Amino acid sequence: MVAGRARTERGVALLATLVSITLLTLLVMDLTEAASLSYRSAATQSNELRAHYLARSAVEMGAAVLGQDAQKLALNQAPYDSLNDLWAMAFPAVPLGGGVAAFRIVDEARKLDINLLIDPRSGAPDPLVLGILTRLFAFIGVSPDLIPAIIDWLDPDSVTTQGGAEADYYLGLKPPYAPRNGPIPTIGDLRMVRGVDTATFALLSRYLTAAPERQVNVNTAPPEVLAALTPALADNPSMVKEIVAARAVRPFQKVTDVLNLPGVGADQTLSRLITTQSNYFSISASATYAGSRKFITVVLRRMGDGTAMLSNWNEP
Repeated sequence: MVAGRARTERGVALLATLVSITLLTLLVMDLTEAASLSYRSAATQSNELRAHYLARSAVEMGAAVLGQDAQKLALNQAPYDSLNDLWAMAFPAVPLGGGVAAFRIVDEARKLDINLLIDPRSGAPDPLVLGILTRLFAFIGVSPDLIPAIIDWLDPDSVTTQGGAEADYYLGLKPPYAPRNGPIPTIGDLRMVRGVDTATFALLSRYLTAAPERQVNVNTAPPEVLAALTPALADNPSMVKEIVAARAVRPFQKVTDVLNLPGVGADQTLSRLITTQSNYFSISASATYAGSRKFITVVLRRMGDGTAMLSNWNEP
């Protein structure tokens, strides 16, 4: 009986030892996995940080290009901006600091300033701009039913335009938010307007801006924007093609160069709506580092002394 009890005790001790070893093994594996996850997390954060600073470097490269262009513009007796300028070039991605950085510059004067839709004196829609916006939406395939909602987002009152939306609609959303009821600081505001989905915003942001460009640069504006400026251009596609073809051969140095084209000069309204210069530029910067990617978009105002003033900085 003593021998049997000894064997039982040895069996229990062996079982306890095996359980202890198993638990210890699981603990070591868990600690190893936790350490591995912590290492990978730290490495990912480090890579994201490196990508972030590479993207900032790309922004600085774009600003430097704008500075060089500003200096050249200051020396030109008849300054103008066109798609032939240095800033408009397609710059290749640059290997930098173990990663890759890239940037693209677009002038905001090629677009329509959406804040012009509301007359600041009356707080009501400007009929001229409303007509331009309505034609533009038709040309780019966006429903004009969105316009009342945009009006209500921008105008200072709380009266709902027919087909629009005011605070009572937006405060009922989850999460709730209030409409701007004033000029928008960035075009990204349109993402929050009733009826503007992701695809629609991506399309609108190619033709609309919040940068205070009072006129459209005829040298850089897409044909859809040019055609929307006046009913005469909207009804005469060949005239728009003539403007685009003429600027490709030789950019317009002055507005009168455009008006001297056959048939264009008769459109008196056009002269108040166009310019040949751009003041605000957006730089879309991107960078990759070890699989991590970072995007930054900034809007700069190019100054005459070769410097640039930051207007907006956005990191999605």
